[in-house]
Amino acid sequence: MAEAENVMHRAAMWLTNHGISLFGTRVLRVRGRKSGETRSTLVNVLRLDGQRYLVAPRGQTQWVRNLRAAGEGELALGRRVEPIRAVELADHEKPPLLRAYLERWGWESSQFFDGVTAKSSDEELLRAAPRHPVFRIS
Repeated sequence: MAEAENVMHRAAMWLTNHGISLFGTRVLRVRGRKSGETRSTLVNVLRLDGQRYLVAPRGQTQWVRNLRAAGEGELALGRRVEPIRAVELADHEKPPLLRAYLERWGWESSQFFDGVTAKSSDEELLRAAPRHPVFRIS
């Protein structure tokens, strides 16, 4: 992570931990699959058609592996903590969600999508889908 990006990430994490959401940020807390300890990371919660989703723009990260293994976690905004359950979606379900994610947060995450944008075709989004896990949360 570049220094400027690291500073922005720390600032966004601090704000979210203190109850101020930037563009839908939450702190995801999930049990580590190996350590059993709670791990925290900043995520963007995508709302689409009455459902909520977590999209992994950076791909197969530790939070993805931990959430996949645990199937549940917590979303926090300041002192408000919400338990969640997560179900990973199949690749063929992802294109409209990836498009919506890129429309909302492409300005901060487009570099992780190898040229795929919100304006890309469904076929291009489908080709990108295996690299970007998506979870429906409830």
